[in-house]
Amino acid sequence: MSPTGIKTVWVPPGMFLMGSPGGEKGRGSDEGPQRRVKISKGYWIGAHPATQEEWARVMGGNFSHFGAGPAAGETQGRRPTENLSWHEAVEFANRLSMMEGLSPAYSIDGKTDPDEWEGMKEETLNKVKVEEGSDGWRLPTEAQWEYAARAGATAAFSDGSQDWENKDAINKLGWFECNSGKMTHEVGKKEPNAWGLYDVHGNVWEWCWDWYGDYPSQAQTDPRGASSGSDRVYRGGGGSAPAQAARSAWRGFGNPSVRGNFLGVRLLRP
Repeated sequence: MSPTGIKTVWVPPGMFLMGSPGGEKGRGSDEGPQRRVKISKGYWIGAHPATQEEWARVMGGNFSHFGAGPAAGETQGRRPTENLSWHEAVEFANRLSMMEGLSPAYSIDGKTDPDEWEGMKEETLNKVKVEEGSDGWRLPTEAQWEYAARAGATAAFSDGSQDWENKDAINKLGWFECNSGKMTHEVGKKEPNAWGLYDVHGNVWEWCWDWYGDYPSQAQTDPRGASSGSDRVYRGGGGSAPAQAARSAWRGFGNPSVRGNFLGVRLLRP
């Protein structure tokens, strides 16, 4: 657990097949070609998406769309933070790192303190760079996210399930439009995957580092996605989406400056 109380789990290095096979039910054309990816270094990743109480401790406020009215028996502060843009997720990562005495993972125009980013134009904000050698918090790459979500599973879902239309099978995994009531829910209420990660399927989408782009066909080691683009990737599905979109290989994407009611984040650190 981090000094600020964020619970993490260790993800070991390893190899996996990223993307989905051609015959997977509900597969999107951008989920392939499936190829072998090596994750060369392990990392600590949030056991669940960042919560509203975690966000408030770091950012000093809470602008989540679902900022009140939790489901019966659930705690408001334990609902995932959402309604945040990719830029705000990056700011959250750096502010958390600074709060914990870690070196921030991101810089813009050579500056790592988000206070110095204020007033920058979107064109400049989109030029954020990774500070190599940093030990700070960061957004997972698409590869890191999918590797952690699968936890060794090769099926559509981390527990080996394949059929997203089988409500009895998927209900235990996460929150989707069929069981969420079109709202977010307290994290950790569904079953974790084999590595102890909760809510990798449904509840909120989770921003990743990568620009959205086509997958290469060759094997890769520690890929960081396209070198440029107009949209950033998010993963995992949300409470307003069908379970089809919560499969481990599904890819969502959006403008980095745009907020969304079911857009959250799960951070990691080396």
